[in-house]
Amino acid sequence: MKFKPLHDRVLIRRLEEEQKSAGGIIIPDTAKEKPSEGEILAVGPGGRNEKGGLVAMSVKVGDRVLFGKYSGTEVKIEGQEMIICKESDLMGVIEGKSSKK
Repeated sequence: MKFKPLHDRVLIRRLEEEQKSAGGIIIPDTAKEKPSEGEILAVGPGGRNEKGGLVAMSVKVGDRVLFGKYSGTEVKIEGQEMIICKESDLMGVIEGKSSKK
């Protein structure tokens, strides 16, 4: 993929939720909410502080993150739906889960 976010933005691919509920009931596509968990595919260089210095990003490519339900802008890149949002819209990094399948 040839996409590089600018400033303090990140490119995220949503990760799919489980197809069944905890009780084993299969959830139809129309009843599912969009997941708010994703994998970071690209990271911008970082934001600028008041003095013009670069503030490095605290997330990196491959991190699994949680973001708000209505965070960012949905875009389609190479036929895949992605989200571009600012680092400040991210709620946190999920540690201990491998994003590689």
